[in-house]
Amino acid sequence: MQTCSRCNASSPDQAANCVRCNADLGTLSATAVALRRFKENQRVKAIRVTVAHDACPICFGLMKTYPKDLAPALPHPGCSHPDGCRCFYEPVLEETAIVGKAVK
Repeated sequence: MQTCSRCNASSPDQAANCVRCNADLGTLSATAVALRRFKENQRVKAIRVTVAHDACPICFGLMKTYPKDLAPALPHPGCSHPDGCRCFYEPVLEETAIVGKAVK
């Protein structure tokens, strides 16, 4: 199932548009919005695809860390799980220094 970032409705993986508000899920699904934000964020150096414990074999094959420009679109069209694709993105961040005063 895809979640619309505009109205929060759930739509089938194969749907191109939200069943409630007709938004383009290719750009406005929660996963598409997350991917776009991760790609735009300079602190994100790579994108990891994580899958559910009972994912289908195709989704298990997606589970790895990708360069930002090579992360696959989700939901994966070849997913065969009865509940649909349940893959999601996780950002891999650059190391950051903690700036501030020392605690005494």
